[in-house]
Amino acid sequence: MRLIFKRLSVVLLTCVSTFSIAQTGIEGREDREPEARTGYSEKRAFTANDYMVVAANPYASWTGRNIIENGGNAIDAAIAVQAMLTLVEPQSSGIGGGAFILYWDNENKQLHAFDGRETAPAKANAYLFTEQGKPMRWRDAVVGGKSVGAPGVLRALAMAHDEFGQMPWAKLFDDTIKTANEGFRVSARLHGLLALDIHPGLREFPVSNSYFFPGGEPLAEGSNKKNPSLAKVLANIASQGVEYFYTGELPQRIADTVQSASINPGLLEASDIENYMPLKRQAICGEYREHKVCGMPPPSSGGINVYQILKMLEPYNVAAMTPNSLEFAHLYTQATAMAYADRSMYIADTDFTNLPFAALINDTYLNRRGDDIKADSPMRKFKPGKPYTDAQLSPDYSLELPNTSHISIIDKQGNAVSMTSSIEFMFGSGLMVDGFLLNNQLTDFSFAPTQNRYPTLNRVEPNKRPRSAMSPTIVFDPAGDVELVLGSPGGSRIISYVAQTIIGVLDWQLNMQEAINLPKITNRNDYTALEKGTPITALEAQLTDLGHSVRVIDLNSGLHGIQVVDGVLVGGADPRREGIAVGK
Repeated sequence: MRLIFKRLSVVLLTCVSTFSIAQTGIEGREDREPEARTGYSEKRAFTANDYMVVAANPYASWTGRNIIENGGNAIDAAIAVQAMLTLVEPQSSGIGGGAFILYWDNENKQLHAFDGRETAPAKANAYLFTEQGKPMRWRDAVVGGKSVGAPGVLRALAMAHDEFGQMPWAKLFDDTIKTANEGFRVSARLHGLLALDIHPGLREFPVSNSYFFPGGEPLAEGSNKKNPSLAKVLANIASQGVEYFYTGELPQRIADTVQSASINPGLLEASDIENYMPLKRQAICGEYREHKVCGMPPPSSGGINVYQILKMLEPYNVAAMTPNSLEFAHLYTQATAMAYADRSMYIADTDFTNLPFAALINDTYLNRRGDDIKADSPMRKFKPGKPYTDAQLSPDYSLELPNTSHISIIDKQGNAVSMTSSIEFMFGSGLMVDGFLLNNQLTDFSFAPTQNRYPTLNRVEPNKRPRSAMSPTIVFDPAGDVELVLGSPGGSRIISYVAQTIIGVLDWQLNMQEAINLPKITNRNDYTALEKGTPITALEAQLTDLGHSVRVIDLNSGLHGIQVVDGVLVGGADPRREGIAVGK
């Protein structure tokens, strides 16, 4: 085991110093998957005995490792990793966005859930994204100030650190401050996303344009990029605490940028940022084949929908099926379609609804719902179930884009963090303040407040948190010990990616990396997507014969996970992106 670790450490160190990691996935609009892969290749599992950090960029993974090596725990490492991702992976997450955090306190055997999701401005209303009585086009809504919510990730991390952190807050930003001042090597992925020029407004805002397109060209792969503005912000957050971000001049600068945006000026005010409060919520947990699966509650739909998919498939002998078989693909997509149908109707920020979400994961309800999964029936579009007999609602459709980041950590004490963070679309709103991008999370609300005369639960309301598919998950073995720590980016498809990976480990006995490597298949109650360039595309004709509307496209998951096998940590990082697992 030690020999394996030493050899892999050399490989990973080489990746960090040369950035010779294969660029295997570029994301874009979910209805316009860009052609930017340079070849899919599977990664091998990484093993460690003491601790492990898996993040979306080598700089971030190694920053988390440094924290643990110097006496920090999983929460400390997560804060350091998120700071570094703000610098080196600005397209996906950052201090201008939000997060959901699951934390396992191994000493006290307790699971904690921290909600750092963004909130709508106090002056927002249900018609924020309508013009002349009609919903805006997504492409018109995403750019600029209108889509920016009050950022929540830093206050959520500070809340977790106040309760569980071991290292001084100020020390957690040292690596990123130094790297921002000295510069980081631009990755192939960051360059590739900029070169695609998909963001409809990134070039329109002078600050963002000058940072990402120096001399009019996208940041070059391998070039050294400094960000002294971000270094200064993080130095102040380190020395003055998280309130530097939430009070005083910085929130006013954020609000001014939002309100004065040349495209879609927004409603966010400094008071919205100052008044932002993270929340501790009760994690959603349920039994699947003697394992306990735990995820985030609303406004995340991940905990509910991942569990729904698993539970509806539980009566079937999935273990006897092969991963890329027609039988599994047909059953799995029916389960996911039903979960997404329920999601569109019933899941929203529960601080603004009267519906107890427990009804959606009730065994009786899911057994009845699962009866509609038929191995020999043609695929069809599913209606939402009826867990609430008197609810008069309408389903909505909100376009959640696949740019997000996930962090999985297990420290030396056995504490675990599963954290998914995001600024939503790649490069968020396109607006940049003091070296970091602002989110466009408000476009995760339903653009239409009503459908067919009935209200949509996920409509915009003042101070409300938009629904999210982010699905940080921790799975416990039958003895109650942590077995899996995982999550993924991928927009609304996150739910499917996470559920499929759990099935890969628990049903097919794959290790974490093998499960992550599996060719992806999704159906969000719309069409069945098969991952381009993988063996699962061989099912296209057979699924079509079974009534599926099939599309073969890039499915850009970014799964990062850790599995515990007889005390050994087995890490997996998605080959479709540039993340790595490190540890000792």
